[in-house]
Amino acid sequence: MGKLKVKIDNKLVEVEQGTTILEAARKVDVDIPTLCYMNLGDMDIEHKPGGCRICVVEVEGRRNLAPSCATDCYDGMNVKTHSIRVMNARRTVLELMISDHPFECLTCAKSGNCDLQSTAIKLGIREINYPGEKSTYKPDFSPAIIREMDKCIMCRRCEKMCNEVQTVGVLSGINRGFEAVVAPAFERDLDHSECTYCGQCVAVCPTAALTEVDHTNQVLRALADPSKTVVVQTAPAVRAALGEEFGMEPGTLVTGKMVAALRQLEFDYVFDTDFAADLTIMEEGAEILSRLSRHLSGDTSVKLPILTSCCPGWVSFFEHHFPDLLDVPSTARSPQQMFGSIAKTYFAEKIKTDRKDMVVVSIMPCVAKKYECTREEFSVDGNPDVDYSISTRELANLIKRANIDFNKLPDEEFDAPMGESTGAGVIFGATGGVIEAAVRSAYELYTKETLEKVDFEQLRGMEGIREATVDFNGFPLKIGIANGLGNARKLLDEVRSGKSEFHAIEIMACPGGCIGGGGQPLHHGNSAILKERQKAIYREDANKPLRKSHENPSIIKLYEEYLGEPLGEKAHHLLHTKYFRRGRTICIEPDVKEAE
Repeated sequence: MGKLKVKIDNKLVEVEQGTTILEAARKVDVDIPTLCYMNLGDMDIEHKPGGCRICVVEVEGRRNLAPSCATDCYDGMNVKTHSIRVMNARRTVLELMISDHPFECLTCAKSGNCDLQSTAIKLGIREINYPGEKSTYKPDFSPAIIREMDKCIMCRRCEKMCNEVQTVGVLSGINRGFEAVVAPAFERDLDHSECTYCGQCVAVCPTAALTEVDHTNQVLRALADPSKTVVVQTAPAVRAALGEEFGMEPGTLVTGKMVAALRQLEFDYVFDTDFAADLTIMEEGAEILSRLSRHLSGDTSVKLPILTSCCPGWVSFFEHHFPDLLDVPSTARSPQQMFGSIAKTYFAEKIKTDRKDMVVVSIMPCVAKKYECTREEFSVDGNPDVDYSISTRELANLIKRANIDFNKLPDEEFDAPMGESTGAGVIFGATGGVIEAAVRSAYELYTKETLEKVDFEQLRGMEGIREATVDFNGFPLKIGIANGLGNARKLLDEVRSGKSEFHAIEIMACPGGCIGGGGQPLHHGNSAILKERQKAIYREDANKPLRKSHENPSIIKLYEEYLGEPLGEKAHHLLHTKYFRRGRTICIEPDVKEAE
């Protein structure tokens, strides 16, 4: 395919056919403001929205202005991105947009990090010349996500992410004209829809129309209560991204500084979710081996492939969309919930604290973890195993509120015993990491031989769907890996149809895995940022003295002192769960309903 020569603001650039004006402009560092456009990175999804009209440019020979994000270049094209005509048009469009927007910047959750706000500043909007009626929609408060559609600018980013990337199909544009809004079917609330709470819609929303439920004030109240013992756990992906909120380069590991910051916030104990990730491997790995052994002995009732169950967004997805496969995933709880269960039993007994007087807080890269905390099966007499889950972004805001100079903090270590972990626990944060951690332990337990090379490169990568075969001393273990729910759907359709040849499948709801979670610092689809975070995860793994979950001394002691053995009665009670049919939203025509 030949190159096209294009001139943008008198800068000559050569581009491939199919390149948009916006993409060409970015090649020569010409900044064109956008609102509805989003970078989908390496995803094979066409995205040329052109809805907001903020990115319009003047093309020589064309009578009307062209949306640069949806207009392809042609050879000899001459573009002006900031002519007087263009600037006036953008200003008018933005003023009309803001005229139907709440003026709540001081109290808005996205203030200072809002694309609409920053674009208004960039375009010099200081007054609104089009006062008029404002939209009014009822706020929607779910366990994890808040929808405030008064702040929606109809960019449709969330719709694209929900429908085409994640294939959940909850959000769509409904109604017309002034009444138009993006919402679930029949304008239901999110908690009455098939929403998985993956948070990818929150991650791409340019305003505060979609935000995560903020638990930081509840956490501060718990920290101020002298009658409470407040325990915090930190997920592996957080340490690979938190530094970005403080000006550090993507992929900067801040594990020690994060621990120091949490101590300065006066948490009583600072632990690591990686400890619980190692614990998850003990249970999930044992379950994988149990099913494989029965399968190889000829037991036709064994459900294969076994699917990992660490991601609550993915769990919600299969409960809603694949309820006929509820007996296929592992019954092992996620590391967050295993941690909470052990903290409020084993650890509470060690420090002689009553369960109701302990508050467990988790720092997660994920929005769905907030929802997971509220599931009834993860509570005892109404007392949840994990009380509050806050995102990486929320932790960063909390550190800033406390006036902690994060960049100058010394590195500190996690507390014992639930702060000790192996490299296998760390790699849970990246796609392919859970199954690689499981393979490291399962190999030794299955073959009774020492695994000398623990790096399974064939399980790593960023492709949406990957497959690999691991040699278990003569037995070829076939593994499938998917990240992003749209890719998960493809593998699950194969399982449902009986065509899957995999023995085990790892699925993570978010693109890239937890490193690209809905609660992480915004990466705007930049796959380079996700790759740097992934490298950081594997760097921390490589530097760990122990890299197999079953070698963690604190985990060994936990089983000796308290749990007994993997898959034992006590372990099953505290560390396993069950799944539920959630059903689908079905449109019933009025005459059919009346006939019933």
